[in-house]
Amino acid sequence: MEKNIEELNHSTEESITCRKSHHPERVKKNLTVRLNRIEGQIRGIKGMVEKDVYCDDIITQISATQSALNSVAKILLEGHLKGCVVDRLAEGDEEVLDELLVTVQKLMKK
Repeated sequence: MEKNIEELNHSTEESITCRKSHHPERVKKNLTVRLNRIEGQIRGIKGMVEKDVYCDDIITQISATQSALNSVAKILLEGHLKGCVVDRLAEGDEEVLDELLVTVQKLMKK
C-alpha cells in the first residue's frame, strides 16, 4: 500500500538523523557566506521592526531574505540530487525517491 505524505515525512526525518552530506569545501564556503548574509538580513529586519520602519519597507526586506533562502535551498537540492540521490539509487535504495518527493513538497509550500 502507498505511504501517505505524513508517513513519508516521519520516516524521512528518522532516516536523516544518522546521515551526513558531503559537500565540497567550496560549496560549504558558498553556503556559509550566503547564510551569514541572510543572518545579517534577519537582524536588520528585526532592527527595522524595533525602529518602527514603514511596513512596506520591512516586507521588501523579508522578500529579499526569502529569495536568498530559496537560493540556498536550490544549491542544496542540486547537490542532493547529483550526489546523495544518485549514490543511493546506484546502491539500489529507491526509498530515496520517496524522500525526495517529500523534500520537494516542503519546498513548494513556500
